Amino acid sequence: MIKAPEMIYIQGEEMTRVVMEMVLDKWIKPHIDISKWQFFDLSCANRDKTDDKVLADSIAAGAKVGAIFKEPTITPTGEQAKEMGLKKPLGSPNGKMRAGWNGYAISRDTIHIPGIKLGYENPVLMDRHAVGGEYGAGSKIVGKGKVVTRFISEKGEEEIIDERKLTDSVNAVVTYHNPYDNIADFGHHFFSRCLEANVTPYVVSKRTVFKWQEEYWQKMKGIFNADFKDKFNAKKLLENSGGELRHIISDDAAMKLVSWKVGRFGMACLNYDGDWLSDELAQIHKSPGFISSVLVGKAADGSKIMEFEASHGTIADQFAKHNKGEETSVNPLGLVTALIGALNHSGILGAEKAHCTIETQRNIHKFTDKLYKEMTAAMASGNGTRDLSPEKGLTTEGFIDFVAKKLA
Repeated sequence: MIKAPEMIYIQGEEMTRVVMEMVLDKWIKPHIDISKWQFFDLSCANRDKTDDKVLADSIAAGAKVGAIFKEPTITPTGEQAKEMGLKKPLGSPNGKMRAGWNGYAISRDTIHIPGIKLGYENPVLMDRHAVGGEYGAGSKIVGKGKVVTRFISEKGEEEIIDERKLTDSVNAVVTYHNPYDNIADFGHHFFSRCLEANVTPYVVSKRTVFKWQEEYWQKMKGIFNADFKDKFNAKKLLENSGGELRHIISDDAAMKLVSWKVGRFGMACLNYDGDWLSDELAQIHKSPGFISSVLVGKAADGSKIMEFEASHGTIADQFAKHNKGEETSVNPLGLVTALIGALNHSGILGAEKAHCTIETQRNIHKFTDKLYKEMTAAMASGNGTRDLSPEKGLTTEGFIDFVAKKLA
């Protein structure tokens, strides 16, 4: 049995939690000793019970260990908070995780099953800048008057950024900024991934209208020209863009996602564009269950903090069936792809920090390769869940048992 190094496992809610309990019991524990893993229950009930201390504790542990797997969680509406009997509404944990782990990229890529045709024939990579933009905005609804945006430097020097007269009776005033210091990390991460995957990189923005995004494009282009251009040209990956890094306006990127079905490209986007474009990517490639999702941050020692999760939700409809004792048929592909990523990253960090041997790291990779191969081979052979094999698809338990036998 392989003794796995440290890893953080964040438990979530509803059907995805049920599925992952079966996956751990039947696919992982018979082959992997997970005694060094730390488990955190991020269900709404436990967050409420601990006054969200469990979230703070999981973030602190993740920053220390660096390899994290997260099940989908619920961010309850006001109505759901009342139904669950929570003391107060709970915010999304994602923003706090990104801040706590110095997150700079959210990587969302197509997952492929050999032998089954999905939306794209070949891999498509997408990196979303994990900070800034509308998500951290300050806002207020105001009436007629004047709005002045003033910057005060650390030295106390003042500068007016914007001044405008409001003539409507009702106005939404929104203020946000986009940190650019971590663009170097973001750019190197994106271009390195594209180079390794042999795909053509593109940088996406709306810089024609949003002039503040020009700085982002210039920084990305500078990183590419200095450290990556020759390597991409040596692999002939820039033949369609004249040997240069190409910029795409976000509107055009939306259309390119629809028409470039062959795949073999990557897009680097700012926060908001990356959000909706990755949703479009998921829909074209079948569903969010066929898209991976990884938050990438930076530890104090410079190593990568990586949090792997499925890009879909808690699958509430199947959970309702489960609670009624009815059959369910949940495809665990996105969940298990995330778990595989976290396991592999724990092996890399473990070997780098001497928490495990190189041999252990290699054995982890051998096992995760076999797990992915057996899982996708079952799907391709017609022994998948009902989203892939509607007429003879297996139940959730049936599929997990089928693959468990292959692993054994």
